[in-house]
Amino acid sequence: MIAYIAGPYRAKTIFGVIRNILKARKVAKEFWSKGYTVICPHMNSALMNHLPEKVFMKGDFEILKKCDVLVVMKGWQKSEGTKREIDFAKKQGITIIWM
Repeated sequence: MIAYIAGPYRAKTIFGVIRNILKARKVAKEFWSKGYTVICPHMNSALMNHLPEKVFMKGDFEILKKCDVLVVMKGWQKSEGTKREIDFAKKQGITIIWM
């Protein structure tokens, strides 16, 4: 099964962004250890902040289409991107795991 990790990426400072990337990486490692194949967009596009968000969201939706599970990290309510990923997963019938 393929798990997609979703949670806050952006932050007020670069250190906040790095903290969010590391939190997502920790969840990704947890799901790898459970036997999932894991997609962690935080790692895939880490620190590529110079591109427009719509570029990433379009790509994220394409990747998410291929996944069996959307893993939603704590703090998701602060992330507009994660909210869109949740809506997309619901429309696609993808199982959601809430952390």
